[in-house]
Amino acid sequence: MKYAIIGFGKIGQALAKAFVRNGIEVSVATTRDPGSFASDAAAIGREVVPVTLTKAVEADVVFLAVRFEAHPDVARALPTWRGKVIVDVTNAYGVPPEEMGGQPSSRTVARAFAGGRLVKGFNHLGAGVLGQDPATTGGRRVVFLAGDDEDAAAQIGELAEALGFAPIKLGGLSEGGLLVQARGNSWGRLIFQDLVKFEA
Repeated sequence: MKYAIIGFGKIGQALAKAFVRNGIEVSVATTRDPGSFASDAAAIGREVVPVTLTKAVEADVVFLAVRFEAHPDVARALPTWRGKVIVDVTNAYGVPPEEMGGQPSSRTVARAFAGGRLVKGFNHLGAGVLGQDPATTGGRRVVFLAGDDEDAAAQIGELAEALGFAPIKLGGLSEGGLLVQARGNSWGRLIFQDLVKFEA
């Protein structure tokens, strides 16, 4: 299984740290030449491999860690996303709901990535918290996941476990997705909720 993170700002780097902590290789890309952020990648760990956007989209699982407004540019990198899982880490804060037809922001993203299986997740925590070791205070930091494709959501749940997080599935995009999205000038009810799951 090949993983890629598209977007290498604070959130993208926080995600990369999770992969490095667990010795899992991950490609990272932006719209820029990979040499321009190679030193930042190397500072996180040797498992982080800077590549071109064209190379990154060859991965089986792609984390979309760009500004919401930039997601159509990434989607155009492939004519079809069939067979790939896209993890939507974007937040559409400041984007008027009417621009999305009143739908959850993740549905807008899903339409752009034609053929792909989209899971909303890893977006409810700020970069400073997401980048920390999720093993904390005797438990594991929670990440929320929502998606209409149960197999894809289960796959990302397994990956979240492998990265040390405690995944909690919220259901489909129209229900659970609303809890972990931003749009207009409002945040979903679970955004910024830093929760820890303790084992029984």
